[in-house]
Amino acid sequence: MATGDAKALDPRKQRTIDALLKAAEKVFARRPVEEVTVEEIAERAGVAVGSIYNNFGSKAGLHAAVVDRALDVDREYMDRAYTPDRSPIEQLEAAAEQYLRFYLEQPEFFRMLAFPAPLGGYSAAAETAARLARRVDEQNARMIDALERGIADGTIRPVDARKAAKVLWSGWNGVISLAWRPDELREDERGLAELLSLAGNLVSWGLRRV
Repeated sequence: MATGDAKALDPRKQRTIDALLKAAEKVFARRPVEEVTVEEIAERAGVAVGSIYNNFGSKAGLHAAVVDRALDVDREYMDRAYTPDRSPIEQLEAAAEQYLRFYLEQPEFFRMLAFPAPLGGYSAAAETAARLARRVDEQNARMIDALERGIADGTIRPVDARKAAKVLWSGWNGVISLAWRPDELREDERGLAELLSLAGNLVSWGLRRV
């Protein structure tokens, strides 16, 4: 069942769906889908195993629903960055800030999109992987568009916008991944914010056409 039908559901059914999505979010963010069982998801959610099949059709359907939710939440954060009142440079700086906020407030979703676990060989894996890659590419396209607009209006020096966007995105991921290190290189929330702010300034001045 598509989560878009949620408004028509009674409160008890909606609570079951929400509990399953939340439980699945935790396990799918860290382990390959094939290693996760419907039994452990149901137990974590506090519902019967049959609820997974009744609401999502299968484990693959539940996984696809979690991925879609993660993508929708990510888009909401990025929408806050790419506002028409900002210049292209300001949009890119705001995107870095919102990306960090996405990680801090939605860590499981962030991990699922930025560092996805192997999807494995189950029948729907290829379709889910393709959808995930397509939607992430759509977000990167917003960076490319900002870069191209800045190049066109003369505020950003000529660069390969597609490659530059990939550098920005992967760089943000690299900074945020410091939060997971087990050693003295680990950064806390404040440290991540400072590093991303510095990265934003370096990028901003590096891209500006002077």
